[in-house]
Amino acid sequence: MNNRISILFTLILLVSAISCSQSQQSEEKSTSMSYKIEKSENEWKAQLTAEEYNILREKGTERAFSGEFWDHKEKGVYVCGGCQLALFDSKTKFKSGTGWPSYYEPVNDDNVAIVKDTTLGMVREEVVCARCGGHLGHVFADGPEPTGLRYCINSASLDFVGKEKK
Repeated sequence: MNNRISILFTLILLVSAISCSQSQQSEEKSTSMSYKIEKSENEWKAQLTAEEYNILREKGTERAFSGEFWDHKEKGVYVCGGCQLALFDSKTKFKSGTGWPSYYEPVNDDNVAIVKDTTLGMVREEVVCARCGGHLGHVFADGPEPTGLRYCINSASLDFVGKEKK
């Protein structure tokens, strides 16, 4: 019986140590990332709608087929809803059938950052704005050519700048 208690106690200590280590690594990673635009949470709340704040700052997700841009077909550029940085050109938008706007590449690779996301028991690649750190969505390796990528982005994290018609 003492052997079982000893093994159980050792397992509990091991799990606790791993958990603390992972928590510390997550905290180090989030504090080590810095962005050109940094605002207080109150400043973000004053600038953004409740839905934009939930998605851009709290990493929320809008319901599929509910966002403004999931079926948007106008020509132009999709920009970050937090800082207006150009993110995706309408030329790279495609119909993925997922209910979220999908693009096969950003306007410039330097305008987005990819962060490992281990929430919800999955390992995914989160897409964030490289200038303000706003959560945009996730990127998956099941998109069309030429990149094979699908940037699955929340409409509420974006604004749209249309091209002038001549």
